[in-house]
Amino acid sequence: MSRRPTVLLATSGDLPDGEPGAAVLDAALAERGLHAVWARWDDPAVDWAAADVVALRSTWDYVTRHGAFVAWTQSLDQSRLLNGADVFAWNHDKRYLTDLGDLPVVPTLLADDRAGLADGVRHFGTAVVKPRVGAGGAGLIVVTDPDDDRLGRSVRSHPDYPEVGGPWVVQPLVESIRTHGEVSVYVLEGRITQRFDKQPGDGDVRVNEEFGGRVRAADTGDVADVVMQAYDALTARFARPMDYLRVDLLRWQDAWVVSELELIEPGLYLDVSPANAGPFADLVAARTRPRSV
Repeated sequence: MSRRPTVLLATSGDLPDGEPGAAVLDAALAERGLHAVWARWDDPAVDWAAADVVALRSTWDYVTRHGAFVAWTQSLDQSRLLNGADVFAWNHDKRYLTDLGDLPVVPTLLADDRAGLADGVRHFGTAVVKPRVGAGGAGLIVVTDPDDDRLGRSVRSHPDYPEVGGPWVVQPLVESIRTHGEVSVYVLEGRITQRFDKQPGDGDVRVNEEFGGRVRAADTGDVADVVMQAYDALTARFARPMDYLRVDLLRWQDAWVVSELELIEPGLYLDVSPANAGPFADLVAARTRPRSV
């Protein structure tokens, strides 16, 4: 009897059983004859080389140890790692938002110090400042005054997050976040699978659930063209198709533009809608077959 292919789903120490809704993905993988195990990315006892496929899922603590995290991804067998370490090295720093060519993107400036932050605030008037390496909305502030005392400081904006600091990106406050919210669209194996509409918490501009944001599944609607434009741009950049991608969009100057590209560990929102479990499991099952790097 042939053995079942083994899939290691990388997670973090505070989510040992995986992302919210993980049981749905576990069941979908089992239905496809795969033996899936959740494993901490920083656990030295894990034999990553024994897996047929390694998929990063809920490694959401990497932002505080991003150097070690990127080095770990580079140590893996790239033929078995979804998306790939070169993609992660590029995507973990929001500097990539200034390196997207003709793709429509929220205007973004880089700042390495307080002077750069102040210049960015002056440029945009009302600005969103956030760490270049960050997740979950931690460290994001809205600033109108270039002399604001918060600029350049490490901040603890939520009790569950460590202090975060620079370097930073500075962007205009996209006012439509309060009406249209943010849209997240998943592309798995080159196909759009699901869209989620996200609204910020009361009195906030962050759509993250940790800060009161609300998420619901929605029809793809009018965003497919820009989503696939993003996918095609990444395919060209890395000279291969991306296994998975989440495109986050905001409404800016009457058009949908990219706010972020999530290529490392975007949660699948399986606790909101289980619809992504099947397509993601199909992707993993397809990658258990031998392929060239």
